[in-house]
Amino acid sequence: MIIFMRMRQRMKISKGGQISIPAPIRHRWGTSTLMLEDRGDSLVLKPAPDDPIAAAAGALAEYGPIDIAELRAQAREDERIAEQRRFSS
Repeated sequence: MIIFMRMRQRMKISKGGQISIPAPIRHRWGTSTLMLEDRGDSLVLKPAPDDPIAAAAGALAEYGPIDIAELRAQAREDERIAEQRRFSS
């Protein structure tokens, strides 16, 4: 049997748009990065890997040796190009 812990807590959003995640929850999930999903009628916060490149390396291992430094460089270049597109529009 799987037991799920459910916790509800009312929180304030700061003027800067920030919320504080309680320490027990941060420690339980072991990450400092979250994904925010807007479902229209609700918001969902999900833990995300602090280093998505390293997390993906395991999943990509079946395709052969992975050069994480090269993946990071490519990701930075992709972000740079996307940012240029955003500001040139």
